[in-house]
Amino acid sequence: MTIAEILTGEKDNTEYKVDIPSKSENYMRTVVAYANANGGRLVFGVENNTWKVTGFSKEEVFQKMDAVTNAIYDSCEPKITPNIEVQEFDGRYIIVVDVPAGMQRPYCIKSQGVIEGVYLRVSGTTRKAAIYQIQEMTLSARNRSYDTEKTSRELTTDEIQAFCNRLYQHARELCVNEEAKSAIRQISISQLLSFRLVHEENGRYYAANGYQLLDGRLEDYPDAAIQCAVFKGTTRNIFITRKEFSGYIDEQVESAYAFVLEHINLGARIDGLARQDIYELPIRTIREMITNAVCHRSYLCPGKVQVALFDDRLEVTSPGMLDKDLTIEKMKAGISKIRNTAIARVFAYMNMIEAWGTGIPKIFQEAKDYGLREPELLDMGSDFRINLYRGTPMVDRYGVINPKSLTRQADD
Repeated sequence: MTIAEILTGEKDNTEYKVDIPSKSENYMRTVVAYANANGGRLVFGVENNTWKVTGFSKEEVFQKMDAVTNAIYDSCEPKITPNIEVQEFDGRYIIVVDVPAGMQRPYCIKSQGVIEGVYLRVSGTTRKAAIYQIQEMTLSARNRSYDTEKTSRELTTDEIQAFCNRLYQHARELCVNEEAKSAIRQISISQLLSFRLVHEENGRYYAANGYQLLDGRLEDYPDAAIQCAVFKGTTRNIFITRKEFSGYIDEQVESAYAFVLEHINLGARIDGLARQDIYELPIRTIREMITNAVCHRSYLCPGKVQVALFDDRLEVTSPGMLDKDLTIEKMKAGISKIRNTAIARVFAYMNMIEAWGTGIPKIFQEAKDYGLREPELLDMGSDFRINLYRGTPMVDRYGVINPKSLTRQADD
């Protein structure tokens, strides 16, 4: 670290402390939170807020460094092995503790236990993890997804066949032409087993969580719904209308999509001699945003997918924190991590989603083609949100609109 780096002040993944607290739990929460996220850095010997280097004497610094090392080793479960260095500034010494991102999440403070002692880093602060977040970290560490976890519901072959038939029919309904319909093949029990939507044990079949969600059996998933609303202005103060959709999660997407189309402006453009209806927002992007929210949301996290239309934007909010390895920059670059692998495979079968990682780049490209302000991706800690900003359509007296003539809204 350079002096310039220290004086930049506290960041989301860096904390400064003037001395080592006598009670190790005062900083062990941060150590655990870093290990449960993308790693981070603790700097001892620097005043918080002023970033003044106070440091330690040469005689005491190594004793303090050993105290930090032993505290981390003794206090955390599983064991955390940080990289600890001593650096000199003007005859004084600081201790720099780099905590790596852990591979055995969730990490906790041993004395507090795995329920009370797990912490997360959210917007530069350390917070106690909720139960659902601990469950998600446990599944992720085992390379498993919640939608593939087995339930107690036993299935008959007739029930499974009816389920397959419904998915097949919905897939055909989403096809744009007869050629695409003919390319759709009936999904089978063997595919559901490979997707891990169905589990077979001793000749009996059991539903996974994803099967239940796709089958509309939502008694155990009260938040598996989409809330849609239109607001007056640019804040959530005044409702114009609102509606909630439940049932089969794939059909929830279609209902929410139709809701948005019903409440945005519809114009037209002239293509040769034909007049084509055209919406003020790119409809493929609208569908992509809603589909992604349903497919990639956390079904352990309390809260429903929200689709909100304001005067200046379409806002889609998906419950669940981003994976620790996924950042906004990576998403823009087309890197993705599937939270619900089985649901994603079914959505891909129905052509509701395409190749992994293409959704976000397409949203940005279509907004650009429409002449709209760049969409906004927001990591809200426990939720993820996409804002698609509306433009001001230029319409002639016949109601004709050209998407490339939409005036770009100025960035705020």
